[in-house]
Amino acid sequence: MTTATTPLPAPDGPGRSGGARESSKGHGTDNGRPVRQGPLLAVVLGAQFMALLDSFIVNVAAPTIRAEFHASGASLQLVVAGYSIAYAALLITGARLGDRFGHGRAYLAGLAVFTAASLACGLAGSTGALIAFRVVQGTGSAIMIPQVLSLIQRNFVGERRGRALGAYAAVLASGAAAGQVVGGLLVSADLFGAGWRPVFLVNVPIGAVLLAVGARVLPRERHEASERGRGSDLPGLVALAAALVLLTVPLVLGEQRGWPAWCWAMLGGFAVLLCGFLAYETRLAARGGHPLIAPGVLRAPGLGAAAVRILLIMAVNAGFLFTFTLYVQGSLGYSALRAGLTFLPTCVVFGAVGLTWRHWPAAVRRAVVPCGFVLTALACAGLGVALSRDGAGGALMWAALSVLGAGLALGFTPVLTGALAAVRIEDAADASGLLVTTTQTGQLVGVAGLGALYLGLLPHQGAHGGAHSASDALLVTLLVMAGAALLGALAGTARRRA
Repeated sequence: MTTATTPLPAPDGPGRSGGARESSKGHGTDNGRPVRQGPLLAVVLGAQFMALLDSFIVNVAAPTIRAEFHASGASLQLVVAGYSIAYAALLITGARLGDRFGHGRAYLAGLAVFTAASLACGLAGSTGALIAFRVVQGTGSAIMIPQVLSLIQRNFVGERRGRALGAYAAVLASGAAAGQVVGGLLVSADLFGAGWRPVFLVNVPIGAVLLAVGARVLPRERHEASERGRGSDLPGLVALAAALVLLTVPLVLGEQRGWPAWCWAMLGGFAVLLCGFLAYETRLAARGGHPLIAPGVLRAPGLGAAAVRILLIMAVNAGFLFTFTLYVQGSLGYSALRAGLTFLPTCVVFGAVGLTWRHWPAAVRRAVVPCGFVLTALACAGLGVALSRDGAGGALMWAALSVLGAGLALGFTPVLTGALAAVRIEDAADASGLLVTTTQTGQLVGVAGLGALYLGLLPHQGAHGGAHSASDALLVTLLVMAGAALLGALAGTARRRA
């Protein structure tokens, strides 16, 4: 289970600049100035952990936010998805800002925006204001998070880099579980009668400490003129952001409004604008420009299938988080803390499998991706059946949640790693940006599309059925997730047969 992922930098190779030298004391160098690697790693991983924590905390707090603001289901979806819209649209641009102005400077700028937006979210007085500040939060993350692995790549070498990347993987594995539990604790504690607000305000002191320490320990890089001159592709950025809005708005509002004509017009506009975006990027590359996504990257072997699989698995992941949280708190009456603890089997198994699959026998590793999608489909179907038979789920629910963690891990991590390994070194940055943008778009589609499906199937106020009717709605939604996972298992099989 993951919601915030960082583009992987290209590995060091002959002729590549930017890797750190290592002194006899184990410090990298920043234009001749020693870099304190321990504090640097703590600062950048602190930002990664905070972004993960924020994403998962919001899922647990969503029902409480809905109750306080009397928010519609669509507004609640935008509170969750608004962050992903900005993050997905601006991620590649955030990475470019690091190349142009320095990764340390870009990290601090993004962290400052994220921290200020967290404070604004915690003080928001309406759903509309909260949605707007969540978009600003996503903008800060899009600037900050791409710098994490870039700073590790540039300031750690050899065995130290391996340990730093191991710590990074541990943060990814633990952030999901911590977010669910911490979110539940903060909401249940109702500190000073603030309800859900501490889930955002907790970022403020953490962000302030990271800013103070980061200003002292982060390197002050001086990039080459070729990096500073790399274009930002503003038309491409605007087109991509507009396309995401055209896709998201009808998915969020369509069910509630009865799918009026303007919803279908926006979806059609999304398809047209997406094609226009790709055509523009191709022409820009042909003219020697610097597109957001290099067209040559799209033709890399296996990258298309990997993008489809990542889109599907992340849609299932985000849709499950959103709908299941609403179900256990709204229909089963779980407290926020108990709801957070319910996700622990999925999060813990996801982290364990994601950290260990590389060490499995080679014969097993060749089959992990399709098996991961099949396990995800079986877990979704099993979870739906367990809850439809018994509203509380019982032992079958816990087993399904554990299997789901394994399936999601095998359907995401090996796909991302394998796709990046297949591209040329010079295309690695663009390929990672494409796949991570696909990751965020998948989460966006999951919250908007699957969330709308679940909310649309819930009984209207005053209708009879209670938790049983809600479990039926969840069953249908989980079966749709299972179907999406099976599509992921089939993706790429035609290419392998050829």
